Amino acid sequence: MTQPHIAAKTVSVKLDSDTRARVENLAEARHRSAHWIMREAISQYVEREEKREVFRQDTIKAWEEYQETGLHATVAEVDTWLASWGTESELPAPVCHK
Repeated sequence: MTQPHIAAKTVSVKLDSDTRARVENLAEARHRSAHWIMREAISQYVEREEKREVFRQDTIKAWEEYQETGLHATVAEVDTWLASWGTESELPAPVCHK
């Protein structure tokens, strides 16, 4: 089965000799090319950082919403709710209040 053509552009990355040696050693151990190792590392880093940025933006949005409305649930209310999870007397989520 042929792979679909993926448009790619060459990008140069300067690595110190120690990092380059580590990449090459890992590539050899994994039976992959150094190029594959570097692409995979960059891909995983970008994916992880994108998720962190979404989380950061959600946090900022939640803080702004709290600043506007004052609605919240206390730590004690949330702890009590979470402690009830999986028990016969599981509680509903706490209601936000001012």
